[in-house]
Amino acid sequence: MNYNAWFECDLGCTYPLTEIIYRCKNCDGLLKVKHDLDVLKQRSADDWKTLFENRYMSTKYPYGSGVWGKKELVCPNIDDENVISMCEGGTNLFWADRYGSQLGLSDLWIKQCGNSHTGSFKDLGMTVLVSMVNQIMSDSGNIKAVMCASTGDTSASLAAYASAAGIPAIILLPKEKVTREQLIQPIANGALTLSLETDFDGCMAIVQKLAARKEFYLANSINSLRIEGQKTISIEIVQQFDWEVPDWIIIPGGNLGNVSALGLGFLMMYELGIIDRLPRIACAQAQRANPLYRSYQTGFTEFKAITAQSTQATAIQIGNPVSIQRAIRVLKKFDGIVDQATETELADAAARADRTGLFNCPHTGVALAVLTKMVERKQIKSDDRVIVISTANGLKFPDFKVAYHNVTAGEPTPQFLNTPIELEAEYENVLKQIDKHLANRVIYSKL
Repeated sequence: MNYNAWFECDLGCTYPLTEIIYRCKNCDGLLKVKHDLDVLKQRSADDWKTLFENRYMSTKYPYGSGVWGKKELVCPNIDDENVISMCEGGTNLFWADRYGSQLGLSDLWIKQCGNSHTGSFKDLGMTVLVSMVNQIMSDSGNIKAVMCASTGDTSASLAAYASAAGIPAIILLPKEKVTREQLIQPIANGALTLSLETDFDGCMAIVQKLAARKEFYLANSINSLRIEGQKTISIEIVQQFDWEVPDWIIIPGGNLGNVSALGLGFLMMYELGIIDRLPRIACAQAQRANPLYRSYQTGFTEFKAITAQSTQATAIQIGNPVSIQRAIRVLKKFDGIVDQATETELADAAARADRTGLFNCPHTGVALAVLTKMVERKQIKSDDRVIVISTANGLKFPDFKVAYHNVTAGEPTPQFLNTPIELEAEYENVLKQIDKHLANRVIYSKL
């Protein structure tokens, strides 16, 4: 079938996906990707499910990818030979049985989006964006480089995919506000990495000015091609549950493209008849970077950009999110809520979950802290199926983990502190400590 997609603003102005444009020329509104749903509906819901199942994690390039296996619903305009894919998607759902039972939940799952090529969910959107750049350049488009502002994960993803495509990448990072592990990723992949003495919002202001030059292609989530790839999280979650819809999804929010993408995926499936209901969505923000939460407190009648304060959840340390209006629209449609977590709450939540086999990034800690509050308020019922989106791999944030378990004298002791015990290499001393530990473990498990 002749599947098609294009850019469109809220007033109905349209542009081809190959045009280098991010806002409408007439109303200046952000553009979104629109699909020809009449054509998509010519395939039945059962046929879509069968097609996706047959492709899922196969070796047929590029359709084994969790994104490109849904190509018709994502970006049908790109030729297969121009797709740049690293078999993104297909990340596991961790059944957090033990952690859930501690909270009083029987059906808690963690979607491990950080188990990807560059260690975050950003890969899902970046494969679409870089593939489109590759398509434009193959048609003699005059693009010299792709670029982004980033708090770490976007830069890593862009650098990797651009490197795989042989396209120059330019990265703008806020100086000393990303981890070493995040910083080394674009450096290793050969990107021009600029460390600016500002915060993310300052980097974003500069990169948007640069984007006015058509030879630089903007890779931030203001570009809705990113959102198209990220929306496959929704489709994949439902597919992994044999096409059943969960009750709640909790997702960390910074620039808020992920919230928008999550909603778009579910809305598209609903319109195509693949699902018959929508889940509720909760967006979790760090208290020190909480502009959406503040807007939610007003019933979304007001929004004011803020200067985000330093937070352990560095990737969502954003005070002026570009996808704010998209996210608000999604939350309204999904009867959504927004909550926040303090620095202590997010660190304790991550550490507590780690005790049950996880290894969470600080942003997932924000979502887990909000989950705990929602359970305590009985917004989430004990038998609800709940999915927490883990946005990045915990291995990218070792300083966050080390700091929690390495307290300086005089500082408050974290709730789930665990430190190594130094002993002389004597059998009796070792056995004594083991016995003491196991006895304390029995006491702890009864609390």
